[in-house]
Amino acid sequence: ESKSKSGLKSPPESLNDLGAFESLRVPGKEEFRELREQPSDPQAEQELINSIEQVYFSADPFDIVKYELEKLPPVLNLQELEEYRDKLKQQQAAVSKKVADLILEKQPAYVKELERVTSLQTGLQLAAVICTNSRRHLNIAKEGFTQASLGLLANQRKRQLLIGLLKSLRTIKTLEEDYPGAIQLCLECQKAASTFKHYSCISELNSKLQDTLEQIEEQLDVALSKICKNFDVNHYTKVQQAYRLLGKTQTAMDQLHMHFTQAIHNTVFQVVLGYVELCAGNTDTKFQKLQYKDLCTHVTPDSYIPCLADLCKALWEVMLSYYRTMEWHEKHDSEETAAASEGSNVMSTEETNFDRGYVKKKLEHGLTRIWQDVQLKVKTYLLGTDLSIFKYDDFIFVLDIVSRLMQVGEEFCGSKSEVLQESIRKQSINYFKNHHRIRLDELRMFLENETWELCPVKSNFSILQLHEFKFLEQSRSPSVSPSKQPSATSSKPVTLFEQYCSGGNPFEIQADHKDEETEDVLASNGYESDEQEKSAYQDYDSDSDVPEELKRDYVDEQTGDVPVKSVSRETLKSRKKSDYSLNKVNAPILTNTTLNVIRLVGKYMQMMNILKPIAFDVIHFMSQLFDYYLYAIYTFFGRNDSLESTGLGLSSSRLRTTLNRIQESLIDLEGSADPTATLTAAEERKEKVPSPHLNQLVILTSGDTLYGLAERVVATESLVFLAEQFEFLQPHLDAVMPAVKKPFLQQFYSQTVSTASELRKPIYWIVAGKAIDYEQMLLLMTNVKWDVKEIMSQHNVYVDALLKEFEQFNKRLNEVSKRVRIPLPVSNILWEHCIRLANRTIVEGYANVKKCSNEGRALMQLDFQQFLMKLEKLTDIRPIPDKEFVEIYIKAYYLTENDMERWIKEHREYSTKQLTNLVNVCLGSHINKKARQKLLAAIDDIDRPKR
Repeated sequence: ESKSKSGLKSPPESLNDLGAFESLRVPGKEEFRELREQPSDPQAEQELINSIEQVYFSADPFDIVKYELEKLPPVLNLQELEEYRDKLKQQQAAVSKKVADLILEKQPAYVKELERVTSLQTGLQLAAVICTNSRRHLNIAKEGFTQASLGLLANQRKRQLLIGLLKSLRTIKTLEEDYPGAIQLCLECQKAASTFKHYSCISELNSKLQDTLEQIEEQLDVALSKICKNFDVNHYTKVQQAYRLLGKTQTAMDQLHMHFTQAIHNTVFQVVLGYVELCAGNTDTKFQKLQYKDLCTHVTPDSYIPCLADLCKALWEVMLSYYRTMEWHEKHDSEETAAASEGSNVMSTEETNFDRGYVKKKLEHGLTRIWQDVQLKVKTYLLGTDLSIFKYDDFIFVLDIVSRLMQVGEEFCGSKSEVLQESIRKQSINYFKNHHRIRLDELRMFLENETWELCPVKSNFSILQLHEFKFLEQSRSPSVSPSKQPSATSSKPVTLFEQYCSGGNPFEIQADHKDEETEDVLASNGYESDEQEKSAYQDYDSDSDVPEELKRDYVDEQTGDVPVKSVSRETLKSRKKSDYSLNKVNAPILTNTTLNVIRLVGKYMQMMNILKPIAFDVIHFMSQLFDYYLYAIYTFFGRNDSLESTGLGLSSSRLRTTLNRIQESLIDLEGSADPTATLTAAEERKEKVPSPHLNQLVILTSGDTLYGLAERVVATESLVFLAEQFEFLQPHLDAVMPAVKKPFLQQFYSQTVSTASELRKPIYWIVAGKAIDYEQMLLLMTNVKWDVKEIMSQHNVYVDALLKEFEQFNKRLNEVSKRVRIPLPVSNILWEHCIRLANRTIVEGYANVKKCSNEGRALMQLDFQQFLMKLEKLTDIRPIPDKEFVEIYIKAYYLTENDMERWIKEHREYSTKQLTNLVNVCLGSHINKKARQKLLAAIDDIDRPKR
């Protein structure tokens, strides 16, 4: 490799050449030492160098190994190869030694040159550091002094220029906003120019001033139009002053009304267009070309209510601006009148008064015109969509918005909003008829699936706690805060314009609070507390079967059914006979169906409250809900034709009339439609509801449960509770009922609602008629011998049997009371019915006697007195019902012929059989046959009208 770098020169020349020497590898110190220590033969070394082939001194690179391998003979000889290798090594050694000698000869010159280069490099590096530091300091000086100073000077110059520009802009802005100032300036310049109008330059200036005034008037019209949507006192004051300077006050008022009309049209169109395009989901411009009436038909049901609310909010802003415009004129008119009274310019005052009168009349006429435009726009929107597909709550919300808008109209110009009323009334009635029909069918379904189990509500339950009646509390509460309410001396209510004049909007959609509010009306188990439940049941379980525990003094009926917050053991003991199951703390007795009916009534009242023109129709439908509920309770639990024949007046004539009316007007008694019926009859049947059927799960034939007494109590008392709620709502209904329709409401309350409690008698009579075995008592009485000859001191067995029946009845009543609270009026009616039936059975038994002596009559009195004495320990009923009915019948045995005839005519409460038996028993004792015939004839005369 070292040989190849020497070029094409001869070997000696190449070794003596410094360039060839520099290209060779410089030997190290160890190599120098080895080469110098070797014995040398200069001539031999020169021959070796000369023997090197010329190709090794070529400057062109070549593969030495390949070259040497190609020179090898085909047949290799190891000895020859070793000899040739040794030769090459000797040549290399000779070259290396020659190079070492040359380096030793020239080494001092190279060292000196190397030192000079190193010194130069060190100097250059120091110069580079000095230059870098110099440049850095120069930059610091440039930034710290030159640029900062020049920047400050430049900014100061800009500041001076901007201050001058700002002054100019403020001057221009002031002139633009100050219409009166600009007009005053133009008029003064124009007046001055008219003096020198013979100069051409002044004439041209005058023309330009006139153009300026026209431009100002155009800008004034634009400024006036802005008043229609957002009234600003300062803005409007300047505009009016400007028009007054121009002498165009009346023109301004005409323009203002035109702008209000245009604002109403543009506002409603833009609001509806925005919703239509939003729901369409594209940017098609075809909707912008539609008429407003056609545009309203493209509003989707989902966006109908938000669009209506935004429509009314936008129209409210327009009307509020008009209202505030009128307020501004009223205020400034009074101020100018006061100022004019102090002045002396009569002509100016007359002209001002004329303008003021024109403006006032124009504004007053504009009220009706603007409200008419608003009504027509909203009417078009309302009729553009079929409201029959809306949910009830959504429909109520629409009515609420329209009702609020009508209230605005009444406060705005005293209008009754006939256009709006007519547009919504017919739709409301049709919608409500269909809705009511569906609700009646639902009510029938609820009643037929009702098992008449108690719905556990808290003892302080009130319908005002239900969401459907929240509007009643809101209507009673003030609409503004106490600080904003008028003083006590002022009875004028706060109007919507006064309330929202400073901000807000009466058509803001209020968030539905139903999700936030909770109805805390249901009780977990019907008890106020676990301790009360436990103590109550312990008390009943411990001594409910002991007759002595029923012994107590008379309790006033008026104070026996008071709601109890904390019931002690003593209180339970003392009041157990008067109001069963006081552990229920007198919570209202109602069912899920009752609660649903009450909620329906609340929803109906919401509609009626919102849309008062249909109040009569709504109240009529509400009355049908009550009618159907009452008819269902009577049909399920109170209908018993056999009891009606007793003639005891269990159902009053008023109740019978009410039930007949309901059956004729509301109940569809036919199973299927009659194809031959007239169209009118078919329409009437559509408004009727099939008669409901009692749920088969309700068992009313078991004596152990007192023939379904628990279910009967829940059903009947839920009806009474429902009637009480209707009584509570009567003032609210009466307030919205039209005067000509109030007789209907009064009749509904007097003949229907008030009869709810009267259903107790026929319903509980059925229980009383089956709870006591009266037939068995009659059989026992027939076995008694009444024609005894001596006074008896022991009463008969039938009395004990009857009292045992009553004790068993009382025990069953206690068992039922553990399921359902039995109110005092109910327990009184049950006891009264049982006692009345027992007394009449006693009279019937006495009337079956064939023979009776005076001693036998005394025995009857003894039996009855024993019965009364024991019975009074079982019940608090005072006086005992029909007590005189028995006593008078027994004592009538002792009457003479004339007295008995008069007695028969006076006591028509007894049956013909009983009267006839009385006469027959007395025959032979103190009445003869002739007298008997006379008395029987008198009885027949009494009985004839009955037949």
